[in-house]
Amino acid sequence: MRASLLGTLTIAGLLVAAGPGQAHHSFTAIFDPEDPIDLTGTVTKVEWGNPHTWFYIDVENENGDIENWAFELGSSNHLLRRGWNRNSLQVGQLVTVLGSRERAGGLIAAVRTLTLSTGESLFGAQDESQ
Repeated sequence: MRASLLGTLTIAGLLVAAGPGQAHHSFTAIFDPEDPIDLTGTVTKVEWGNPHTWFYIDVENENGDIENWAFELGSSNHLLRRGWNRNSLQVGQLVTVLGSRERAGGLIAAVRTLTLSTGESLFGAQDESQ
């Protein structure tokens, strides 16, 4: 009986510990590295966080309409290690984003590099190796 209880608790503990790891998605399941984007626009919102940081920019499309694109970056820890800080990206900044578009075709992409209006480039910490 005691061994059975210990076995059950061990299995339950392993399942609880494995849960968060299963929730993270594969890059290529969501984004298409064969569908690159290169967009320039004005930052409208920045959301620092884990497991990913997000920002949004207004981009003028071919018809002259404004579209609000969402961009996924790596985690805030990855970004900090790559030279970012919470002031690197501010609402109102003009930026150029190179990345991979979402497979579903929405206005969502993963960032490879972000170039600020100053010419400074920052790595997005989001690629198929993560």
